[in-house]
Amino acid sequence: MPEALIEIFCEEIPARMQKRAAEDLQRMITGDLVEAGVTYEWARIHYGPRRLMLALGGLPGAAPDRKEERKGPRVGAPEKALEGFLKSAGLASVDECEQQEDKKGAFYVAVIEKPGRPVPDLLADIIPDTIRKFPWPKSMRWGSGTLRWVRPLHSIVCTFDGEVVPFEIALDDKKVIKSGNTTYGHRFMAPDAITVHRLEDYEVRLERAKVMVDAEVRMQSILADAKTLCQAQGLELVEDEALLAEVAGLVEWPVPLLGEFDESFLDVPPEVLTSTMRTNQKYFAVRDAATGKMAAKFVCIANVEAEDGGTAIADGNGRVLRARFSDARFFWDEDKKRTLESRIDDLKKIVFHKKLGTVHEKSERVAKLAKELATKVGADGDKAARAAHLSKADLSTGMVYEFPDLQGIMGRYYALEDGEDKEVADAVRDHYAPQGPDDDAPTAAVSVAVALADKLDILTGFWAIDEKPTGSKDPFALRRAALGTIRVILENSLRLNLATEFAAAGQSFGDGATGNADSLLEFFADRLKVYLRDRGARHDLADAVFAMDGQDDLWLIVQRVNALSDFLATDDGANLLAGYKRAANILRIEEKKTGAVSGSANTELFAEKAESDLYAAIDAATGIAREAVAKEDFAGAMAALAKLRGPVDLFFDDVTVNADDASLRENRLKLLAQIRDALHTVADFSKVEG
Repeated sequence: MPEALIEIFCEEIPARMQKRAAEDLQRMITGDLVEAGVTYEWARIHYGPRRLMLALGGLPGAAPDRKEERKGPRVGAPEKALEGFLKSAGLASVDECEQQEDKKGAFYVAVIEKPGRPVPDLLADIIPDTIRKFPWPKSMRWGSGTLRWVRPLHSIVCTFDGEVVPFEIALDDKKVIKSGNTTYGHRFMAPDAITVHRLEDYEVRLERAKVMVDAEVRMQSILADAKTLCQAQGLELVEDEALLAEVAGLVEWPVPLLGEFDESFLDVPPEVLTSTMRTNQKYFAVRDAATGKMAAKFVCIANVEAEDGGTAIADGNGRVLRARFSDARFFWDEDKKRTLESRIDDLKKIVFHKKLGTVHEKSERVAKLAKELATKVGADGDKAARAAHLSKADLSTGMVYEFPDLQGIMGRYYALEDGEDKEVADAVRDHYAPQGPDDDAPTAAVSVAVALADKLDILTGFWAIDEKPTGSKDPFALRRAALGTIRVILENSLRLNLATEFAAAGQSFGDGATGNADSLLEFFADRLKVYLRDRGARHDLADAVFAMDGQDDLWLIVQRVNALSDFLATDDGANLLAGYKRAANILRIEEKKTGAVSGSANTELFAEKAESDLYAAIDAATGIAREAVAKEDFAGAMAALAKLRGPVDLFFDDVTVNADDASLRENRLKLLAQIRDALHTVADFSKVEG
C-alpha cells in the first residue's frame, strides 16, 4: 500500500522543542486524515536541528465515499425556503430528496453522496493548513512575510507513493515555497540537494550525506563514542540523560571530542565545574576511573569530522571553558570571604512570597519547626535548628546567583569552610531533597528533620494563604513538596501523625491556618496514591485504607495497603471480597428501604446451621483482627479474616437472606452487616474494586 513522506526543513530548531514538534506534526496530520476517513498502518517521526519528518505507511489511494444526510424544511414549507435548501445541497428539485417524519410531521432530507478524495489531494490541503496553525511555544516571522514558524522555513518534501504531492505556501506577496522531493544533507560536510521518494531512501541518502535522522540513534552514538573515548584514557564519562538529549538536538552528525583544562580549577567544588560545563557549554564532565574524582578533562560534541581529528575544536572549546571556570573560581573565592552567618541579614531583603514574608522569616520558621521535629526523627535539635537557620544563606552568594541550581550544594561547602558541624553542613545541602523522582531522599537524622520542616512550612504556608494547586497549575510546586515529604517519611520509616505536624507548622501563620489539616490530609492522600501507583500498588487499596478514621500515619497506611494487597492476591482474599460485595449489595438495597442495618444478630432466631457457624466465625475473627490491628500486625488481621471465607460461602449457599418471615430476614441482614463490619476492622472494602 502507498506511503507518504513529509519533511519540513528550516533553520535550527531549539533542541527542547524538537520532539514535541514532531509529535504535534504527526498528531495534526494524522488527525485530519482520520477525520476524512483515511486510515494508516504505521507512522514514523524523525526530528533534529533542521528538520521535522513524518512518514505514514499502509495508506489507501483515496478516502472512502461518504453519504451525508442534510435535514431540510417541512413538507409544504414556503417555496423560498425549499429553493435555498436545494441550492445549498446542490440538488435541482425536491424529487431528489427523501421524506422522513418526526413528532412534528414530515420533512425533506437531502442525501448527498460525496466521493472520497484522493489522499494526495487531502495532503495538499492538510499540510499547508498544519504549517499555518502549528503550535510552536515561540515562533517568528522573517522578511516581509506573515507566515510564522520557529525559524525561517526553507523547503518542504511531500511525496505519496514516491511521487511529489504539489502544493505551495506563501511566505509573502512575492515568495512561495513549493513542495517537492528535495532535501539537503549536512550543512557543512554535504550541503548539496538530495532527491528522496520514500522513508527508506530518505534515511539511507541522508546517512550518506552525514545526517543521522533518528534522534535516538544520535543519542546512542554520542553515548557510546564518548564512553569509548574516555575509556581509552582511563577515564569515565559522567552520564547526564537530559544533557544527552539536548546535545543530540544540536548536531546532525555527532563527533565526541576529549578536551582538557587547567588542573588548578579542580580546587573549585566539582558541582560548580559540572554545572558550568552542562549549563553554559553543553559539555560532559569526566572523572578518573581509578579514583572516581573529577578529572581535568571534558567531552564536547562537534558537528563535523575535522581534518585534524578535532584537535583545534577541542582546544578552542577548552579556552572558552577556562574563561567560564575563571569566573566560577572568582565567585568561589569572593564568597568565602564572608561566613554564612554574616549573610543571614541579607535574607531580609529577599521576598519569599508577598503574603508569607521574607526568606529570613521563612528560615526562622523552619528552624523552630526543625527543632521540634528533631526529637521525633532521632536528630539533635540544636543541630537541626542551626542547619535550618543557615539553610537559605547561600542565596545571597555570587555563586548561587550565577548558578541557581547549586543552592544548598554551595551552602554545604560554605558551611564546611566556616567550620560548621558536618551534620549541619550536610543538612544545608539536603534540605531541598528530594526534588524529583530520581533524586535521593535524605537519610541522616538532622537532614531529615530540616528537609521535613522546610516542606511542611511551604505546604502549610501556601494553604494558609489559599494558594493551592488547581488542575494542571501548581506554580509553587506544592505537589512536589508533598511527594518529597511522603518519600522522606516512608524511606526513613518515620512514624509521624501528619495532622499534628500540619497544626504545629500552621501555628506560624495564625489561628486560621491550623484548621487546614483536613484539606492538607486530602491532598496528601491523593499524592500518596500517585506515589503508590508509580510503585505498582493499586489506588483503590489506598482509598480503602484512607477511608478509615484517623489515617494520618503514612508509614502505617502503606503497611495496611501492602497487607491488603497480599491478602487480596490469595484465593481466600479474592473469594472473601466477592462475599463482602454480595453482602454489601444486599444491604445497600435493603437500607434504601428501611435505613441502616446495625447491631448483632439474635442467635435464638437462627434456623440454619450455616447461620450459627457464620456468627461464631465472625465473633472469633473480629476479636483476633482487632487485637492484631492494635498491634499493627496487619498480616495477622488479614489471616484472621481469611478464616471467614468458608462460613461466608456456606451461608450464601444454604441460607435465603430475603426470607418470607420478617424477623428471620432482619436477623440475617444483621449477619450481613456483621460481615461488613468485620472486614472494616482493617479497611473499607467498599472502596476496593473487583
